[in-house]
Amino acid sequence: MYGQDEKTYFEYDLSDDVYLNNALTLSQANAIFQFFQHHWLFKWADAHNDCEDRANAICILLDQWNIPNYKGWVFSGYFLKGDQGTLINAWNYHVAAAVPVNIDNIIYLFMIDPATLSQTETIGYWANNVTEFPYSYYVIKYGNYYIFPAEFIQRDNWHRRDQENSRWTIEGLAGINGVAPDGEYHINVNRKTIERTRIEFNKLKYGGSPFR
Repeated sequence: MYGQDEKTYFEYDLSDDVYLNNALTLSQANAIFQFFQHHWLFKWADAHNDCEDRANAICILLDQWNIPNYKGWVFSGYFLKGDQGTLINAWNYHVAAAVPVNIDNIIYLFMIDPATLSQTETIGYWANNVTEFPYSYYVIKYGNYYIFPAEFIQRDNWHRRDQENSRWTIEGLAGINGVAPDGEYHINVNRKTIERTRIEFNKLKYGGSPFR
């Protein structure tokens, strides 16, 4: 988890700690990946939009189900540091939910991101996979952080999950980017879709863990 892969670096100074005492097995991580990969609420084919909301939705559910979770973030070198380095699809960054896995008493972070992976992989593999040209930088954050600040990214100034961005998460699952310039228009004409999405998400959230 530390050091450099082929095209990406672990950015330790911006990252939170991962703890050994709450890690999963790899088979548990695989089951979680497959569950979200095939659940109809998550529009993985729409990989260019709302990665923050898919990641946040998964972390909300995992919190409810008492499953340890984090988020992995990967930034292009140009976006984060003004250096060389780009991500695929001209993304400035990408984010996905992650779970800690204990393999031979070493903790690895495995990503839950069917938008870019066919199976769960380590965060280093994931970051390398979405890097187009070196270098990118990947970061581990707790799952209750929603987004980094627009002005200046530090370790402890990220925006936590709150009522407003939780609403954005439901809108994102409904296929609507509510903070886009035309977001209010799409929210207004898709209120029934958003409400149906909210109802189905809450059924999933409060229906009990599928991993008991």
